[in-house]
Amino acid sequence: MTFVEQSQTDKIRVVVVDDHPVVRDGISTMLDLSDDIEMVGQARDGLDAVEVVARLKPDVVLMDLQMPNMDGVKATHKIRERTPGTEIIILTSYDNEAYLFDAIRAGARGYLLKDVSRQDLWAAIRAANRGESLLQPSVAAKLMGRVSRDETRPESLTVRELEVLKLMAQGMRNKEIGKELSIAERTVKAHVTNIIQKLGVTTRVEAVTTALRDGLIYLE
Repeated sequence: MTFVEQSQTDKIRVVVVDDHPVVRDGISTMLDLSDDIEMVGQARDGLDAVEVVARLKPDVVLMDLQMPNMDGVKATHKIRERTPGTEIIILTSYDNEAYLFDAIRAGARGYLLKDVSRQDLWAAIRAANRGESLLQPSVAAKLMGRVSRDETRPESLTVRELEVLKLMAQGMRNKEIGKELSIAERTVKAHVTNIIQKLGVTTRVEAVTTALRDGLIYLE
């Protein structure tokens, strides 16, 4: 585990988690060029990350996905349980739906690819620190590229449908959503069908990513 002592500043405090030292050093260099962001610690895998974050309590974590000992999704889940005040951005080379949805379910605030520009990385960190959910535009574009959408504005979602959609974004299935909202599972299924139709998508994952992208819902 590599450790950098905490500093006493008003900057956004970031911990970088990646199993490749060269990547960690590269991110550190990018962050050093910002006036309001600083790297206060780093970890080589998810297991180290849980310990470092619990000790330093940074504002934001930049988390790789594929790492030894503990992957980024599991580490994200554990950090959100132990250190809920810390926001997590996935920074990875993988841009498929499965990884994205797993990260959202685990509590990640954002999802970026490692080819992200310096300015976009800074903007993402600042947004996460404000509690905003985000997807890198290229990730959102790939996810939504195969979705056929009407030129007209989608029909508005009802309050109940927004409640269901938010629970979907938290990774809940129909039965769990029904229990949470005290409604029948078949009613949840009907709401999900309506949500998908209104958003002009074809799957639950696309519904969630569309809603997050368009600001219909936000992760707590």
